[in-house]
Amino acid sequence: MASYLRPGRLGSGSPIVTSAVARLPISVVVPARNAGDFIEACLAAVLRNRPAEIIVVDGRSEDDTVEIARRYADSVLSDEGGGVAYARQMGAEAAEQPYVAFVDVDIELTDTALADLFTELKDRKLEAIQAQLRSVGGKDYWSRALVSHHRGGRSKHWFGLVASLFLREVFLHYGMDSAFSSGEDIELRYRLEKSGAKIGLSDKVVVPHRFGSGFNFALGQWMADGSGLGRVVRKFGWPAATTLLIPAGGAVLGIGRSLLRRPQFVPYYALYGACNYAGIVHGLLDKKVQRSRSVKQFEPYRDHS
Repeated sequence: MASYLRPGRLGSGSPIVTSAVARLPISVVVPARNAGDFIEACLAAVLRNRPAEIIVVDGRSEDDTVEIARRYADSVLSDEGGGVAYARQMGAEAAEQPYVAFVDVDIELTDTALADLFTELKDRKLEAIQAQLRSVGGKDYWSRALVSHHRGGRSKHWFGLVASLFLREVFLHYGMDSAFSSGEDIELRYRLEKSGAKIGLSDKVVVPHRFGSGFNFALGQWMADGSGLGRVVRKFGWPAATTLLIPAGGAVLGIGRSLLRRPQFVPYYALYGACNYAGIVHGLLDKKVQRSRSVKQFEPYRDHS
């Protein structure tokens, strides 16, 4: 691992020069769109983790996202409105390091998260690893319900992309389906699992995952999740249809737990189920997603070095 001088950044935008230190051989890709409220804390935390490269891929933001990103990132790219799956793929292709991490703007890494994920990935001989997420939010009803749901639900045990580390060549082998404007993590996880990829959830690393406030934020989460599930079934057909049971299971489990502990969240789970299925219908009808009939998409990665 090389040691070298790398320009650091101050929040004001004034460059500083840090001492010569060993940088992790990781390119961090941060997709962002209108993320001015979150992105500075996210990127400052990424910088403290000492990756060799930080790449922000902007989705035509209309706020100060790009201005803030330029204070911290080695490069700021534009996905030209291609969406988050396209942004992740673009960032990974532009990356110059052998490992690529994906960090969403609502994630604030702990100071050793990347180093710990890197060590754990190598020790467990994994090809990709996801940090555990500790949901945090505001004090309003919808934010508190989202946090309670994600801390107690099954999804906290699923592999995802919001705070993950890959061997870059493995990620590029599988790639992203840019037709997925949401649910791209569900689609990739489906292919990784079917391919027998060596993926896992970290045993040690836990990072905060921030939720926004208000009903509209919760609604956006439900619709995006449901649409993603619908797109997965549209692409892979009935073999993937069991994923359509996820919202029903989550709603039933959540209502049951709420009746026993927190009855005030029963309306949340009822709306969660209904809106997820509304999103599923939208995803099933998404003509941008093409039905896949190729078995090559499940071919495992083989190291030819």
